[in-house]
Amino acid sequence: MIISRTPFRVSFFGGGTDYPVWYREHGGAVLATTINKYCYLSCRWLPPFFEHTSRIVWSKIEQVTDHADIQHPAVRAALEFLSLSQGVEIHHVGDLPARTGLGSSSSFTVGLLHALHGLKGQMPSKQQLAREAIVIEQDKLREAVGSQDQVIASYGGLNRIDFPASGSFHVSPVIVAPERLQALEDHLMLWFTGLSRTASEVAQEQIQATPNKRAELRAMQEMVEEGIRLLQGGGDVAAFGELLHESWQLKRTLTTRISTPDIDHLYDAARQAGAVGGKLLGAGGGGFLLLFVRPEEQPRVKEALRGLLHVPFRIEPFGSRIVFYEPEERPEVLGPVKRELVGAAEQE
Repeated sequence: MIISRTPFRVSFFGGGTDYPVWYREHGGAVLATTINKYCYLSCRWLPPFFEHTSRIVWSKIEQVTDHADIQHPAVRAALEFLSLSQGVEIHHVGDLPARTGLGSSSSFTVGLLHALHGLKGQMPSKQQLAREAIVIEQDKLREAVGSQDQVIASYGGLNRIDFPASGSFHVSPVIVAPERLQALEDHLMLWFTGLSRTASEVAQEQIQATPNKRAELRAMQEMVEEGIRLLQGGGDVAAFGELLHESWQLKRTLTTRISTPDIDHLYDAARQAGAVGGKLLGAGGGGFLLLFVRPEEQPRVKEALRGLLHVPFRIEPFGSRIVFYEPEERPEVLGPVKRELVGAAEQE
């Protein structure tokens, strides 16, 4: 039995420049962190005593005799990518709902790869996990996703991630004084809007608009360096929140699907109650709203957003990890005669 724990992420600046359509021509950069909210995936070899070969438990329960029949696209693609034809049992649980702007689909893919490698007795590097997750989501599944989520979920922590035109990536941990990092965490509030969406559908429109939004994307990319400077400097940390506000105003102009009247209303209400800035996380259209609020103003913001779910969080430094590992022998593949005997035993 193997259990992987993979964090979700909060992206601050540079979102949109991590799409291949942009960085393969201009290069890209993001500033993002993982948080202490996770998805968990348990994997084991499934004993060959059942009518089904594999069992996959997520929002559905799938029991299949052929991995090609698995409905969950990432599970099907990961098993094929790792050439796993033998029966497995996979269970998924998450701390927060899917399709809400926290990179949950990529955290799932990274965590699944991590657990399946462990099942095979392998210890992949963080770089390998990120690269394989990008290949599965972008090349195998042809999803309209960027490359930051897979990288940040694998590595963990507060990082600058650069995407050169070559198609590779480079991760640079952002070193911030402990008291400054504490101040950042104390100013951040995460709110669930109650709206979920399929990120790739929203992202597809943004990808199509990319050639006409070069000035906006360049400005958003330059904010990565500015955000790091503000965190590592000694001035008022509220300037980081003001930069978030500026970034959100730019992002809203990329497509009409990034925000909605309801989200704009929530954001404006939070600002009127004292929030310095913020942004909708992920591709847009719904999910989680990140706000930067001075601690003394947070009670007023909570009152303004009453009815929404506030989710406290902290930055986590580890990325995807194997939290339980108990090796077991891979079960013998049964031949037709043995399967008949097992079937007869089950009927008795």
